[in-house]
Amino acid sequence: VKWLVSRRVKAAGAEIGSRAVEADAWHHLSDAVTSAAAFVGISVALVMGPGWEPADDWAALVAAGVIFANGALMLKGALFDLMDRTPEAKVVAEVRRIAEGVEGVLAIEKLAVRRAGINLFVDIHVQAPGLLPLEQAHTLGGKVKSAIRSGVKGIAGVLVHMEPFTGLRAESVDREHHSDPTRDLPA
Repeated sequence: VKWLVSRRVKAAGAEIGSRAVEADAWHHLSDAVTSAAAFVGISVALVMGPGWEPADDWAALVAAGVIFANGALMLKGALFDLMDRTPEAKVVAEVRRIAEGVEGVLAIEKLAVRRAGINLFVDIHVQAPGLLPLEQAHTLGGKVKSAIRSGVKGIAGVLVHMEPFTGLRAESVDREHHSDPTRDLPA
């Protein structure tokens, strides 16, 4: 039963992108595995008789190992969520594709996407004609922001910085300003 609960909870966590729900799925799975190990260990010790008492001890070691691994997986996920990590390359490429598709955008100078928990935050430098009036540049920035928020699931915030077009296509950057290898992927 716990194994089935684990599968359902894991699917729900993946669907909503929640590490907390996925960690709960690991908890249910570890309950199932540790219960099975205890059952096997005790059964072997009882059925096999004298000399097989250590089977229960070995089952306890298996259960301890499962609990340790479960804790390590939960800790890893929690640390990644706290550290504002860069999301998958396909998410960054999708944000770029959407922004470049907005009418009036000539280039994307910089693009940084970071994940905090289940939320995504985007910082983007959009290049537009240098003589574009401020009000129109502001409107264009709003269109870029709206397109990104409606086109990518989980976007919690978009910061758009408008810049005059330089004629050069600059690079995507992650939070540490390293080059993004997905920047030249076809849209």
